[in-house]
Amino acid sequence: MSVAVPERGDVVAMLASYGNRPVEAVAERIDSLELAWLVHQVEQRYDVELDLSDDSLGRMSTVDSAVDVLREALTGI
Repeated sequence: MSVAVPERGDVVAMLASYGNRPVEAVAERIDSLELAWLVHQVEQRYDVELDLSDDSLGRMSTVDSAVDVLREALTGI
């Protein structure tokens, strides 16, 4: 069974839903409130409970790094 993982476009769309912004308005850098929102959105959308370490959360400072960390967390790589 393969695990669905969010792609960059999915992450940008989830971040855009914070504040009802257009996807074009989402910056590459992720602030702490956006990060909390993103983790919540991933848990809801993918029906998972993420148990991310402080190190993993700290690595999620950009959209690309968030995609990488989420992929690792959801697939166990």
